[in-house]
Amino acid sequence: MTELNSPVRPEHVDASAHRSRAVAEAARQTEWAHPSFMRELFAGKLCLDYIHPYPAEDPDESARAKPFLDRLTQLLKNVDADRIDREGKIPPIIVAELKAMGAFGIMIPQEYGGLGLSLRTYVKVIGMVTSVDAALTAMLSAHQSIGVPKPLMMFGTDAQKKKYLPRLARGAISAFALTEADAGSDPARITSHAELAEDGNSYILNGEKLWITNGTVAELIVIMAYTGSHRITAFIVEADWPGVEIVQRCEFMGIKAMENGLIRFTNVRVPKENILWREGAGLKLALITLNTGRLALPASAAFCALRVVALIREWAGSRTQWGRPIGKHDAVAQMIGHMGAASFALESIADLSAALADKGEADIRLEAAVAKLYNTEIYWRIIDDALQIRGGRGYETADSLRQRGETPIGIERMLRDARVLRIFEGSSEIIKLFIAREALDMHLAVAEDLVNPKTSVVKKLIALLHSLGFYAVWYPGRWFGWSHWPRYREFGELTNDMCYINRSSRRLARTLFHAMLRFGARLERRQAVLGRLVDI
Repeated sequence: MTELNSPVRPEHVDASAHRSRAVAEAARQTEWAHPSFMRELFAGKLCLDYIHPYPAEDPDESARAKPFLDRLTQLLKNVDADRIDREGKIPPIIVAELKAMGAFGIMIPQEYGGLGLSLRTYVKVIGMVTSVDAALTAMLSAHQSIGVPKPLMMFGTDAQKKKYLPRLARGAISAFALTEADAGSDPARITSHAELAEDGNSYILNGEKLWITNGTVAELIVIMAYTGSHRITAFIVEADWPGVEIVQRCEFMGIKAMENGLIRFTNVRVPKENILWREGAGLKLALITLNTGRLALPASAAFCALRVVALIREWAGSRTQWGRPIGKHDAVAQMIGHMGAASFALESIADLSAALADKGEADIRLEAAVAKLYNTEIYWRIIDDALQIRGGRGYETADSLRQRGETPIGIERMLRDARVLRIFEGSSEIIKLFIAREALDMHLAVAEDLVNPKTSVVKKLIALLHSLGFYAVWYPGRWFGWSHWPRYREFGELTNDMCYINRSSRRLARTLFHAMLRFGARLERRQAVLGRLVDI
């Protein structure tokens, strides 16, 4: 063990970094079985056929969802978000009502007792709930977006589905356990492990998992742990099994009623039939699940932004200073205008991403990541501007406002709750690196051996010939192309904007390629360069 005051040798750092990259790469989806709008955009192609015309809602789906949405709307009118924030607990009657209406089984097929609704409807529900109270969303989303139901539906056996899905649909709350004290974005640092028992029919699980949303109330947990194969495996664990211990309920700056905790697993016996998918596929399962699971966050940001804009417009129209409503003052009017336009964009991005996922004809790993990154970052600016416009009343708690008879608008609470959206399910910085890696995938597939300093001379020569053939065709196409009227004339007033996007996508592709030529294998460490390309 390295002493605390001793220098860390560079070779140790390189070895650790190499192992982390190896684990992450092994878990990546290397194949692109379906088209991706964002992948083509990074390659310099504006493929509008993937997203235009805008996917219409299925009328049958809307009709099936309406009774549930109506009942949910009525329930949300009775939710006191400020009380929940103050007491740090969701009233049991609210949770019971959510279970009764099927809110914990929105996407679970009807044959297993769920509502059988689409992802598009699900993210709409999550958005509606978040705009009222973020703690309710944390419970519903951690259960359905990344908890047991989603990976079980995608990778579970028929026996596992029959055993657990009806129970989950009825409201057995679940959680997702990947993070550890020393393993956040770097899964190679996971220490939880499961060893095959002597009977050969079960595993003995040991370890600790931190910041597990729903961990303090979950009945079922999907947990990631290293197995004897030195690969990460996913298990379904029952929270009441011997050896499962809730060590601490964590408390946070916002979302005060979130049931999040530290869980310890001590010699927990897990049957082999509770392995999800297959041994060693746990991290890949987690990453695939997160592709669609993180779409709840863009929807949350969008619906909250719409609500905030409505609150601020009403306030700015009634609050008078210097002889006129503050919304009439140009500085504030400009802020509200930007907030409104941005909110419309957030709503469109969230809905389109979910619609693409529902169609099943696109690989949305990049779209989901971009939607999560953009929506959560922009919503943070919106809620910050909203507090600025409200001034002292924005900084003041709703309870304090209520005490002196003013309208208790909880902008302060909404800002605290919003901050974690930039961290949940991949921080903005990690998401940028994920997007950059996937954006580079086409080039790495062609020229990885060429830029890898450890590749043999023979392989480099083969890669060079392959690359010359590919880029001789690809690269000129990123320079030459018609991006002016009459192209895109069917978009009317937006024709020039579409032409600009087309030209910019080709320029982005060229710039990405130039960065690869300049930095080679060192590009992965040039996170500022990659971040700027992703921002574009």
